[in-house]
Amino acid sequence: MEIPYVVEPRKDTGLNNSKIGIWLFLASEVMLFGGLFSGYIFLRIYADYPWPERTLPVLPGLINTFILIGSSVTVVFAWVSLKLGQWRKFQVYMAITIICAALFMVLKGIEYNAKFAHQAIRLDDYTVIEGHSHPQGGSDDYHAPRKNFNIEADTVQINLSRVDDAYYEVMGKQYDDGGMVLASELTLNDGKVIAKGSAISKELIDQAKNDYLEAIANNSSIDIELGREAWALMKTKYQGKKYYEAVEGTKTLNEVVSAYIKELKKERKGDYSSTTPNLTFVPSSGSATITVNPYWGRLSNPKEGDKGTLKLKDETLISGVTADSSIALAVDGIDFRHTVMKAEERGIDPAVAVANSWLLKDEKIKHIWEKHKLITSKLAEELKAKDREPAENDIYRVNWQEIAGLLDHDLADLESMSYHDILALYPGDVEGFAGPDHKKIHYPEVIVPREQVRFESVFSPRWNTYYATYFTITGLHGLHVIAGALVLGYYLFFGRKMFEEKPEWLANRVEVGGLFWHFVDLVWIFLFPILYLM
Repeated sequence: MEIPYVVEPRKDTGLNNSKIGIWLFLASEVMLFGGLFSGYIFLRIYADYPWPERTLPVLPGLINTFILIGSSVTVVFAWVSLKLGQWRKFQVYMAITIICAALFMVLKGIEYNAKFAHQAIRLDDYTVIEGHSHPQGGSDDYHAPRKNFNIEADTVQINLSRVDDAYYEVMGKQYDDGGMVLASELTLNDGKVIAKGSAISKELIDQAKNDYLEAIANNSSIDIELGREAWALMKTKYQGKKYYEAVEGTKTLNEVVSAYIKELKKERKGDYSSTTPNLTFVPSSGSATITVNPYWGRLSNPKEGDKGTLKLKDETLISGVTADSSIALAVDGIDFRHTVMKAEERGIDPAVAVANSWLLKDEKIKHIWEKHKLITSKLAEELKAKDREPAENDIYRVNWQEIAGLLDHDLADLESMSYHDILALYPGDVEGFAGPDHKKIHYPEVIVPREQVRFESVFSPRWNTYYATYFTITGLHGLHVIAGALVLGYYLFFGRKMFEEKPEWLANRVEVGGLFWHFVDLVWIFLFPILYLM
C-alpha cells in the first residue's frame, strides 16, 4: 500500500506529510526551549546571589555561532542541489554541513573540558576565588584529583546496610596501608567466629554484610508472622472494633495488639537472629592517614589538629584528628560581589567587609586588589564624562585577564597610565581561548585552609544555578546538533539509491532535515548572547 501525500501536497494544508510532521515537532521544540529560556530569565532575575556576568570565553561561542550559520547556508545549498538533480554538489554541501556540526561539538567539548578543570572556592565570608587547584602530592597532571579531605583515623566504622563496593574499591588500599583490623570479635549467626584483630578485607565485610541482611530478613519474617497472629486473635476476640477504639479500659485495640506482640516476641526470643549493623576497625598501630575526595563525604571539623569525623555517602564513619586539608590554588579570579551583598544585608559597609576578607591577608592578593581599585577609579573617571558609573561586576570582580596582564606591573607603573593603556596590557581572547592558561602564566598562589572553605567545586552544575542552567541548555542543544547531524549524514551516505529512484522524496526529506537544522541554529543564536555576552 502506497502512503499518500509523501511527495504531493495535501489539498487541505498545501503541505506534504513530512512538512506537517516537522512543523508539529518544531512547535513542541519551541515549547521546550521556550520554557528553558523563561526559566533562565526568572532564575537570573530572582537569584539570591550575584549572577555571573561575562564569565564564559566569548571567542569559542562566537566561532560556533558563525559555524552554525554557515552550516544553515550549506544545508540549503544541498537541498537546492537535489532539486536540480546534482548529486555531486549535494554531497559536497552536505559534507560541509556535517563537518560544521563536528567542529561545533569539538569547540563545545574544549569549552566543557576547561570548565571541568577549573576550580572555584566560596570562602566563609562569601568571597569567591577562582583558579587552578594543585593536585594532591604536587602532581603536574592538570586533571589529577584536587586536594582531598585528610584525617588521621583512629577508627573506621562501616555501616553494613549502606556500604558500597564502589567506595571500598577506592578506599580499601588506604585501609590496608593503615593496618586497619577488626576492633572486637564478631560471631556470625551460623556460629562462625571472626577473631578480633582480623585484617580488613572485602571478603570479611561481605561476609558480615550477608549475615546481617539474612538476620534482618529472618527477624522481619518472624515479626510479620507474630503480627498476623496477634491481629487475627484480637479481631476474633473484639469483633467489630476499630483499631482506634477502646477495648480494655482506656486501651485501644491497637495498643492491646502491640502489647500482645511484645509477649509473643519474648516467647519466640530464641528464634531471632542477632544483628551487627556496624563493623568497627582500628589501626593496628597508632593512626592511619585517610584521604577522601571532597565530593564523597562531609568533614565535621575541618580545622587542622582538631578531633573530627569524616562521613562518607555510604554512611562509613571515619573518626580521628583532622589533618592538613588545605587547598593550594593558583588564583585567576576574585569576586567580592557576594561578600558585599551579604554585608549590605547585615548593614555593614561593603568597603569594610571587603577589607576584612580573609583573602586580603595574603600580600600577593592584597597587591592585586590595590591595583584593581586603582583601575576601577580610572574607569569611574572615564564613565563620569558619560554620566555613568561602573557596575558592581567592574568594581568587585577581578578577572583572569586583569591578573595575567598586570602580573609584571606594580602600582606605581599603573598610576601614570590611562585606563585604555592599562586595558592594552590584558591578554586577548585568542590567548585565553577557553579561559586562563595556567601552563603559560604563573598565577599567584594562595593556600586556603579547609576551615575557611564554605563550598568548593569545579565549574560544573554543582557550582551554582548559572552553570547548572548553562550545562542543561547547551548540553540539550548539543544533543540536538548530534541528532541532526546523524540524520543529515544518513541522507549523505545512504541516500544515493533513493536519489536514483525517488529524487523528489529525498529532496523533501532533506528539506525537513534542513528545517530542523535551522531551528538548532536559531536556538544557538538566542543562547550565545544571553549566556556569553550578558
